Amino acid sequence: MKNNKGFTIVELILYMGILSVLLSTLVFIFVTALDVQLESEAGSSVARDGTYILAKLSYDIHRAGSITTPPSLGAETSSLKIVVGGVDYTYSLDGSENLTLNNNLGTNNLNSYDSKVSGLLVKRLGNAGGIEDTLKINFTITSRTKRTGTAGYEAKDFETNLSLRRQ
Repeated sequence: MKNNKGFTIVELILYMGILSVLLSTLVFIFVTALDVQLESEAGSSVARDGTYILAKLSYDIHRAGSITTPPSLGAETSSLKIVVGGVDYTYSLDGSENLTLNNNLGTNNLNSYDSKVSGLLVKRLGNAGGIEDTLKINFTITSRTKRTGTAGYEAKDFETNLSLRRQ
C-alpha cells in the first residue's frame, strides 16, 4: 500500500491560480481606494484653502482703516494693500503661485502646499455718496494633485465683496 502525502502538481497549480485571482482583486481594490482618497484630498484642500483665505480677507478688511491699493474707485489690481492699526497689509501672488500676506510680522503663505492660487483680481467699488469703501475680490484655487480618471486638476473660483467697517 502506497502512502502519498502532499499535493500533486495539478493541485498546486490550481491553488496558485485561485490565489493570484484573489491577490489581483485585492490589489485592484487597494489602488481604487488610494485614487478615491487622492481625489478627496484634492477637493478638500481647495475648499479648505478657499474658506480660510476668504475668512482672513474678511477679518483683515473689516479691521482696516483704509485701502491703499487699488488706489481709486473702479481701479483693478492684482494685489491688495490695506492699513490695519497703522500697519500695511499687502496681499499678492508670489512666483510660486502662492497667495502671500506681507506685514510687519513678515511674509506668510495663505494657501497650503497642496494648492496654488491664480487670477487674483481686486476691484475697488463704492457708491455715489462715497460712503462705502468696498472691494470685489476674485481668485482661483487649483489643487496640485492631479485627479485620476478625469482630465485635470480640481479647481474652484472664489468671488466676494467686502467693505470696510464704518469707524
